[in-house]
Amino acid sequence: MTPVCRKSYPPPPVDEREVLRYAGCREASEDMLALLAECRRMAEPTLAFRLCYREAPVAVHESTCDIGGARVSSASLAGHLAGCERVILFAATVGLGFDRLLARESRLSPARAVLLQALGAERIEALCDLFSAEMAKEKENEGLFCRSRFSPGYGDLPLAFQAPLFSLLDCERAIGLTLTGSGLMSPTKSVSALIGVAKERML
Repeated sequence: MTPVCRKSYPPPPVDEREVLRYAGCREASEDMLALLAECRRMAEPTLAFRLCYREAPVAVHESTCDIGGARVSSASLAGHLAGCERVILFAATVGLGFDRLLARESRLSPARAVLLQALGAERIEALCDLFSAEMAKEKENEGLFCRSRFSPGYGDLPLAFQAPLFSLLDCERAIGLTLTGSGLMSPTKSVSALIGVAKERML
């Protein structure tokens, strides 16, 4: 396995249509857009786009995947990683400061809290998309191809796989990301995932 690496990113561009979609808003009024602009101003200083990652070998046998020594049974993950010899493991977060802002606004303004929840979801997805695209380009330069990211909780991959994934990435030390006793991540606007790397593009 490669060593755990850490990266920080400048804020990716905000996709306001995606934020509104997460908020369940199909058509935004001027008041809604003004409130979203306010939420963006409030959130901007709290956001920290950080992640940690490493590459690990993977072996797939029927519905069992051995990833860097961590074994998990998942037919959907096994199918997704068929033909892969390595995976990129990563965890990403926008930080605890955003959680504190969201907790405060949940008490003060339900309307702002809804938009902040949606903004947080869009921000962490944008960070993951940015990293995935970066890895895809890097591997393509090596003549390899990346699969789409796959997270614990997708398909039949158990959420409990977060624990060995966090251990492999040393998430707490690397980026301050921890797991609660129930397997949830703290900070909440965080993602853990893996990206399969193969010699051939997935059809």
